[in-house]
Amino acid sequence: MASRLLHRHIREQLQGLVEILQDPSPPPLCLPSTPGTPGFSDPTHVVGPHSCSSSQKEVTHESLVVGAIENAFQFMDEQMAQEWHGHQVEGGCCALVVVYLLGKVYVANAGDSRAIIVRNNEIIPMSREFTPETERQRLQLLGFLKPELLGGEFTHLEFPRRVQPKELGQKILYRDQNMTGWAYKKIELEDLRFPLVCGEGKKARVMATIGVTRGLGDHNLKVYSSTLPIKPFLSCFPEVQVYDLTQYEHCPDDVLVLGTDGLWDVTSDDEVAATVDRVLSAYEPNDPSRYTALAQALVLGARGTPRDRGWRLPNNKLGSGDDISVFVIPLGGPGSYS
Repeated sequence: MASRLLHRHIREQLQGLVEILQDPSPPPLCLPSTPGTPGFSDPTHVVGPHSCSSSQKEVTHESLVVGAIENAFQFMDEQMAQEWHGHQVEGGCCALVVVYLLGKVYVANAGDSRAIIVRNNEIIPMSREFTPETERQRLQLLGFLKPELLGGEFTHLEFPRRVQPKELGQKILYRDQNMTGWAYKKIELEDLRFPLVCGEGKKARVMATIGVTRGLGDHNLKVYSSTLPIKPFLSCFPEVQVYDLTQYEHCPDDVLVLGTDGLWDVTSDDEVAATVDRVLSAYEPNDPSRYTALAQALVLGARGTPRDRGWRLPNNKLGSGDDISVFVIPLGGPGSYS
């Protein structure tokens, strides 16, 4: 559903900004009302930056595009909620989106997929993964502010391991929503509850259930053997990073690589960059099939080859058992960005 509709939501959000983005002056604070709505007056002009307020923060065109993408993700999530309420359509997904507009690339990520730019053998991260570990403090803060979401089953505090009943009254290492380090606290009865965030690495979970903290859908997701919903802790809003293509002269070997966690679970950024160099150097710069071949090489490399004990990588480690999807987007080549 997201793959078929999310880009339409993004397009709709951006369509209303076309005239503003083409105007070099700062974006207006207020837009005119449309006919039939309260406050409608003059439809022939856009209200200037000082018409609604004596002073205002500086807002860039770039931030308007970022806001449009963020809104589109929210509308997509709301549409999934309507599908669930109306037709009991269940499920959820991560989303990684790239928008090219007016010489800039906008990369929006909600989930544990990843995007990197490989430029002249240099690696430029264009996203970060959202997991129970990377968003621990956001999750703990929500659990602290709204303890009813924990249902009396979970504690928002984190401990190095599950606290045992025999440790009541003892001082044990912990950290809360404000802490990046660790300290000691005296264990009380509520500390025996299951931690909101548990595990580490790929085994980290929110409420012992889900390993990603941002994405679309999952409106019906509940804690195992419980009626406690997990959706309040999951954010549909992406983090958007911007890359200005006009600030660098790109060659045909400069690419943007998008991959689901199935790629990155077993392949490092450096290994992807090495594959980019190896595959693209085997093709003529003007051969468009070189990018398809690169994407295929990345997918097959993460999958591994069948051996006696399953699919294995060249280092004999297990190949990825997760979904492996890869996009390769060339940043250079014929023409120029302006």
